[in-house]
Amino acid sequence: MTDIVISGYYGFGNAGDEAMLAAMIEVLTELNPSARITVISGNAADTRKRHGVKAVDRVNAPAIVMALAKSDLLISGGGSLLQDVTSERSLYYYLGIIYLAKRLGTKVMLYAQGIGPVNGSFAQSVMRRVGNQVDLITVRDEGSREELRRLQITKPAVHVTADPVLALHPVDKHLGRTILRQHNVAGVSPLIGISARDWQGRENYQQALIDAAHRLQQEQGARIVLLPMQWPDDRAVSQRLAEQIGGQVTVLEGDYTTSELMSIVGNLDLLIGIRLHALIFAAVMQVPLLGISYDPKIERFLATLGDQPVGSLETVTAQNLAARAGQLLTVDGKEKERATLLNGLRKKALLSAELALELADRRR
Repeated sequence: MTDIVISGYYGFGNAGDEAMLAAMIEVLTELNPSARITVISGNAADTRKRHGVKAVDRVNAPAIVMALAKSDLLISGGGSLLQDVTSERSLYYYLGIIYLAKRLGTKVMLYAQGIGPVNGSFAQSVMRRVGNQVDLITVRDEGSREELRRLQITKPAVHVTADPVLALHPVDKHLGRTILRQHNVAGVSPLIGISARDWQGRENYQQALIDAAHRLQQEQGARIVLLPMQWPDDRAVSQRLAEQIGGQVTVLEGDYTTSELMSIVGNLDLLIGIRLHALIFAAVMQVPLLGISYDPKIERFLATLGDQPVGSLETVTAQNLAARAGQLLTVDGKEKERATLLNGLRKKALLSAELALELADRRR
């Protein structure tokens, strides 16, 4: 039996992070059906129920020590865990889990992480010290590898792979159609999804989204669906946008599973996203997408698709957003090219799991 502990931002109602965890569990257990997985979670009961694995509370130090002591491997990831933009405290927490695992003699892997930015001088020093102790690193983009080089993390082997969610297969669209039908939006075309979030009090992009949605309703006859990804945080901004957009607009307020969200996205004609994993869901489901950047990870992901953001939270305009959306709704000449790129990204995402199991086997 192979015992693996996974540490990350799990159990907090973030659809993207839960999708990453689902993808890692799916791929690891497909490659090694005897793998036993324990997740360090903010809501252990929800993680056990949602993912069917063992889970311990992220503040239960004795349980974490016990899980790490008997494990063959600690996986730290995926996601943007190692950065100090949203919180320095979380950076030190995840580095602390890594340091503890190494003290207990457990192999450690950073799994398909998006690294940085790490700006504080003390944070950089701690990151460098702990990062150079891990056994293997995979990152989800070239920008993350460059950040590791900037931080002088050079000792472990580093592989550029892809976000874990890209290893998921497209799901059947029937479940999404059922959910949309329950909201009286099934069969409507064009159907445009918007995944928005609040970010550091910035509001310019919200007005751009509202004005662009008005134009798409008038010019394309579009129905707008707001899709919160962080529950319940994104619900408030989605409701504010819906009230301002008016007309044919719906907020999907359910606490949906990864499969449900992917199936919903698969029924869209276009997704406009600020949340990274909303964009990834669209890519996996082969739905045209437009990304608005609030963080380098958005630009890095879109670059892997040969694309770029329609703007940032500060620079996006309703005119550009509506124009680009209109183009994608009529014809998308990149479909074949994007399908080829996605196939390559899926193989890279699978590589992270293969390397993880090889590392665990060396410990055993």
